[in-house]
Amino acid sequence: MASPFQQLQKILKHEAQDGYRNRIVIGGMGRFADHWYRQARAALQGGDPELLLALEAIYADLRRYEAADPEERRRLVEGLEARIQEALQRERHLRSSRSAAPAPPEPVGRPQPSPPSPHPAAPPEPPALRKPEAEPPEKPRARPAPPVSPRRAAQVESLGLEAPVHVIHGLGRERAQRLGRLGVQTIRDLLYLLPRRYVDFRALKPIHRLRVGEEVTVIGEVMDIGSRQTGNGLTVIKALITDGSGVVECTWFNQPYLLDRIKPGAFIVVSGRVDEFLGRPVFRSPEWEPADRELLHTARIVPIYPLTEGLTQRFMRSLMKRVVDYWAERVEDPLPAWIREAYGFPDLPAALRQVHFPDDWEPLEKARRRLAFDEVFYLQIGLLEARRRWRSAPGRALAFDEALLERAIEALPFTLTNAQRRALSQILEDLRSGVPMNRLLQGEVGSGKTVVAALAAYAVFLAGVQSAIMAPTEILAEQHHRNLLALAERWAAAGLPTPTIRLLTAGVTGVERAQIYAELAEGSCQLVVGTHALIQEEVAFRDLAFVVIDEQQRFGVLQRAALRGKGYNPHVLVMTATPIPRTLALTLYGDLDLSVLDEMPPGRRPVLTRWLMPEERERAYAFIRRQVAQGHQAYIICPLVEGSDKIEARAAVEEYERLQREVFPDLRLGLIHGRMKSEEKEAVMNAFARGEIQVLVATPVVEVGVDVPNATVILIEGADRFGLAQLHQFRGRVGRSTYPSYCLLLAESPSEAAIERLRAIETIYDGFQLAQKDLEMRGPGDFLGTRQSGFPELRLADLTDLRLLELAREAAERLAERDPELQAPEHRRLAEAVTRFWQGPVEPS
Repeated sequence: MASPFQQLQKILKHEAQDGYRNRIVIGGMGRFADHWYRQARAALQGGDPELLLALEAIYADLRRYEAADPEERRRLVEGLEARIQEALQRERHLRSSRSAAPAPPEPVGRPQPSPPSPHPAAPPEPPALRKPEAEPPEKPRARPAPPVSPRRAAQVESLGLEAPVHVIHGLGRERAQRLGRLGVQTIRDLLYLLPRRYVDFRALKPIHRLRVGEEVTVIGEVMDIGSRQTGNGLTVIKALITDGSGVVECTWFNQPYLLDRIKPGAFIVVSGRVDEFLGRPVFRSPEWEPADRELLHTARIVPIYPLTEGLTQRFMRSLMKRVVDYWAERVEDPLPAWIREAYGFPDLPAALRQVHFPDDWEPLEKARRRLAFDEVFYLQIGLLEARRRWRSAPGRALAFDEALLERAIEALPFTLTNAQRRALSQILEDLRSGVPMNRLLQGEVGSGKTVVAALAAYAVFLAGVQSAIMAPTEILAEQHHRNLLALAERWAAAGLPTPTIRLLTAGVTGVERAQIYAELAEGSCQLVVGTHALIQEEVAFRDLAFVVIDEQQRFGVLQRAALRGKGYNPHVLVMTATPIPRTLALTLYGDLDLSVLDEMPPGRRPVLTRWLMPEERERAYAFIRRQVAQGHQAYIICPLVEGSDKIEARAAVEEYERLQREVFPDLRLGLIHGRMKSEEKEAVMNAFARGEIQVLVATPVVEVGVDVPNATVILIEGADRFGLAQLHQFRGRVGRSTYPSYCLLLAESPSEAAIERLRAIETIYDGFQLAQKDLEMRGPGDFLGTRQSGFPELRLADLTDLRLLELAREAAERLAERDPELQAPEHRRLAEAVTRFWQGPVEPS
């Protein structure tokens, strides 16, 4: 049973936190003093005279408290604290004296055997890992710990943070399996299972000042508690709590054990949201704790953890408190001290303690920022290491006739933009350098990436070696092949040497495929365009020196590596049509050099974009019909493949049938969606490209697709369901010729955020501006998908925090200058942390 002095100490602590306003306890401190004195006197009846004297002195000071002003109350509390400490020390002394007293003599005749040890062969358990016993709060452990079984103690000490969670005493394998559903296998995982949000229960209020809807804490005495059964078998526990200023009712459901834990006359702390019943304030299912214990669920900033079936918040907080108290201080901080000092970050143990059980919002924010920095910092170290490894490999310095290349540029049917010239110059410099190129060419649809790649491949041809261009679909590969053949014809007409260009896809079979294999092996084919067929085992190059991967996010790490493996450290250019803000691109693609096409070719008209109300759908259909009557084609995009009761979106399959039957019965419609087989999708897209289909109904599968210059209008159903980046990609399907083109956006009931997106895309045509806007509004999820496999999960880092990304990049570069391979002894822990973060070697893109 807790000491009455401990109970008073807790009350005085809350009183000090509340500014000595005499509002914390029943009827003020005067009334509380009488109640407390009666309980304390009964508890000490017949006890130590010194404690009884201390009790009388404390009671006298408490009686003076109510009439004192705030400053005098502060002094009284400080004096009371000193008296309480003396009383507690006296209690400890008396307990230790009693435990040290000689045992009474045993009865004569029958010796008492010692109880057998359940585990006689077990190693002694480290004191810090024993199950915490009930100790007075005034004797906190220096190193409290999650208790573990004695048989597990040595294992835990040797494994440290990598020990499996099931060794924590009282957890058991069943709960450990439930934690496994949350991604928790080890104690380290548990430390990094961070709260998903927090509730601030620090607002202490007297009951008579409670307001409905606020989240507050009250401290009071239990007047009464009881239970009743409802007609449907629900157990309802009701308790009445008073603090003298008023009474509040607390209700809990299906927790009958509370009748044994909450007793009339006990002082408890209650935290929760204030509800209303019959005009009076009530708490429904509030958190509660005895007032004389360390508060974990009430009267503080309370963490709310992710849960799964079989786990509760109270259990998770209790478990995490034990784990954090013991293990946080044992975590070695891998971040070098000079980085912590330079950027003002707390050390890792402090950050872990604050992120789980924060003292205030400011240290919590600092802790979260430190942990987020760690993620981006480890990411950058890994990417810079991949880049260093790539660049340290022996490469090919390609020599080519620059005059011939300039003549090839002059023979183009258009003038290169300044952005294309700049990107081409960067690529050619890489080809000449002798260091393997690993470059990302980023530019939105229509910015001219393919021409830049074609000119780089032509330079490689002039150097006497081979190039390969890999596209994600047959139709895109065929499109690249046609464009390259058209360029080669112009070069030939200008009297320039031209490469042999071949197409290798799954559709190329038999004799033709065998001939291409032979030409690649002997070197008579200098440029091949293809799909995954390029990385088949049978494909062998005579001297592959340059690899282009189009829409690189559509390929996995292993597929990109397989194509690189067809040559000896070939130069690699990867291309993406997804505009990404530069700082984010440097974060996601820190292992690549970056070239950006941020300028559209002259003559490209912006696609006129309009957001329409649902009632304007018929006008949109009429507009599409007029465009088709002029010989053009149209897309209609639907968010889903099939109808759903849960999501109110027009489904492509149903919409295709409705449009063909009711709206455009006289037009040739086609359907494409992601559940179709690849060859079916290819056939439909080819038919659309040839003009055999006038209106193509599609799901977002056409986001990156074939170039159909004759398509001049795209209607996007459910436009509020897409992000700006994706809407801009859709819009890029049209406007690919000199014809005026249009993008029509239909949204049934858009949210405020969706309306903001729709208004933005109506007025902003620059893909990079839209990407930045999308990043600010929706976060980095769409962009993270571009890295695909081999990229570690970022659990805390906010990639919209561009300042944090810049700091992490800067710190990683400074570290690379000092110790690029993390070989220094002081960086050993950092190297381990980076390896753990990446879970293996980093694959360059």
